[in-house]
Amino acid sequence: MSSPQNLKDLYLEELQDLWSANDQMVKVVREMADAVGDEKLSSRLRGSVGGIEKHAGILQDLISDAGGEMKKEHCKGMEGLVKEARKHAVEMEADTDVKDVAAIAQFQRMSHYGIAGFGTAAAFAEALGLDDAASKLNKATSEIYSSDEYMTELAERSQNLEAKGK
Repeated sequence: MSSPQNLKDLYLEELQDLWSANDQMVKVVREMADAVGDEKLSSRLRGSVGGIEKHAGILQDLISDAGGEMKKEHCKGMEGLVKEARKHAVEMEADTDVKDVAAIAQFQRMSHYGIAGFGTAAAFAEALGLDDAASKLNKATSEIYSSDEYMTELAERSQNLEAKGK
């Protein structure tokens, strides 16, 4: 897409960027699920993949509904976060407990990026009077928050404590 000329263009570009971000995140979250040692964490990461894919589908629907071009706008921000996640949570040579804590941290970094993006897209949709789209984006943002909060609780209750003893 060329430079956005108005808020609708910016909204569509944001949706296309988020679509790319979600696709990139799915791949590394699967890798992290295979790399961690804690089965509860692995299961949670695998479950998150379904949510991320669901959100990608919502983005595709919203792009179509808004008359946008059905393409991803490569997300360089998520590209960097994915690179860090691979380095610190997949390829990392460390004790399993430490690696699990690193995976939680990396997942949360990517989630926070998603929260910012979905929240921004929801604000754009609201400003454009796209109430249904804003509602879907706000719901997705809420779901991402919930996943992030679960990871925080998991880290605080067990993973950080186990890694601390190493």
